[in-house]
Amino acid sequence: MALKDQLMDDLKQSMKDKDNLKKSVITLIRSAIKQYEVDNRVEADDDKVIDTISKQLKQRRDSLVEFEKAQREDLVDQTKKEIDVLVSYLPEQMSAEEVKSIVVQTISETGASSVKDMGRLMAALMPKLKGKADGKLINEIAKELLQ
Repeated sequence: MALKDQLMDDLKQSMKDKDNLKKSVITLIRSAIKQYEVDNRVEADDDKVIDTISKQLKQRRDSLVEFEKAQREDLVDQTKKEIDVLVSYLPEQMSAEEVKSIVVQTISETGASSVKDMGRLMAALMPKLKGKADGKLINEIAKELLQ
């Protein structure tokens, strides 16, 4: 089943279950997907849907840090629940060790030797790890290995 179809089915089910949190998160995802489709006049495939969900997840994680700094427990709890819903639609996330092994392999493939080669390395890494690992984690591991 395509991810867009699964989102639609889950939206219907969340309405039946009166799960307002899940309904609102799925609605936001579908809205972002629709905006992409209208802007680019194309049908979003699963990769684009995963990319959209990843962007939404990154926004929530960034917001979570700010809410924690402001000691807004109500917003922290809400955002954590939204993150859980978003993560459920992404492929299983890779561990730091798995990411590290792919980064090491890609460093040898690209010939990257210093932090100056970071752009080239990240360009090679992101297609391999898109949706499977957090970009921030990938970046940290790559910097650590190139220093």
